[in-house]
Amino acid sequence: MIRTLAMMGGLAGAVALSQFPEFTQQYMQRLSGARTELKVITTGFDLTAKAAGYTRDEALGKMSGSDFQNDLRDQMQDNFNRFDRLDASYAALQGTEPLLRLTKLWHFRDVDLVERTWNEYRPAVPVTADGILCAGIGYVGGWLIVSLLLGAFLRPFRRMA
Repeated sequence: MIRTLAMMGGLAGAVALSQFPEFTQQYMQRLSGARTELKVITTGFDLTAKAAGYTRDEALGKMSGSDFQNDLRDQMQDNFNRFDRLDASYAALQGTEPLLRLTKLWHFRDVDLVERTWNEYRPAVPVTADGILCAGIGYVGGWLIVSLLLGAFLRPFRRMA
């Protein structure tokens, strides 16, 4: 029975992880788009500040006084911070093969992008080498997790028999 459940866990892991390459590809497309959009905003702000004789920080400092100005300043600072995060993630992931992206999971941490990618994602049959390798890794991982959990759970009952 443990073997059957372990095999089912392995199959579940294979199916789930086989989708990783395509999901990350779609995430990368969204990441690139969001990064480009924020780069336009950041560059435009920096050029406007420079034309007025200010650095970015000085220009942000000038944006205060009313609630509207304070909110706008805070929003711009959030945009700059998000651009820096997305740009760093994009640089780390750009050109990385889908299978190697498994080693860089922390770069898929933008909750908004993950959520939007997941909402639009449709599972596909893995026909690429990366998809098949991820399915194999998922199978082994799922099999091991179920085997270890069931083994640990049933161990006290084996000694009683």
